[in-house]
Amino acid sequence: MKNIFVLGVALLFLACQNKSEKNFDKLENMSWLIGNWENKLPDGLLTETWTKENDSTFSGTTYFIVNTKDTVHSETIILTQLNENLIYRPTVKGQNNDEPVDFKLSSESENTFTFENLKHDYPQKIVYKKVNETNLVATISGIQQGKQSTESYPMKRK
Repeated sequence: MKNIFVLGVALLFLACQNKSEKNFDKLENMSWLIGNWENKLPDGLLTETWTKENDSTFSGTTYFIVNTKDTVHSETIILTQLNENLIYRPTVKGQNNDEPVDFKLSSESENTFTFENLKHDYPQKIVYKKVNETNLVATISGIQQGKQSTESYPMKRK
């Protein structure tokens, strides 16, 4: 009888422990993104900075600056794992009434993560590809003004 009681307590402890631990493995697979990235272009500087907010959320900021002082594009991004879904949630100043838009992870491989929102005007797809430890390529694509459009942004770790 004593052995059954001890076994019951042990099983109860393990069951409670498993429920309280959350698994954010999809987000953790993108931890290589944390840090500062940039692309120096002839017409300006593109920067993207990622930080880890907590176990389930990374936050990012993107700026495109011309003439070393004029910001012509900026956005904030939340990358969060909600249950089994990894959500890329950008907010772009001056677009979508300054409201965030959700893109859900649609596919992933070891180094490539694709997020999609087919109902969004443009882009409908956002892809982050880790080239190596110091380089990535962010690509946006979809239908824009009735035509397929793709824009790629290679970036180097700062």
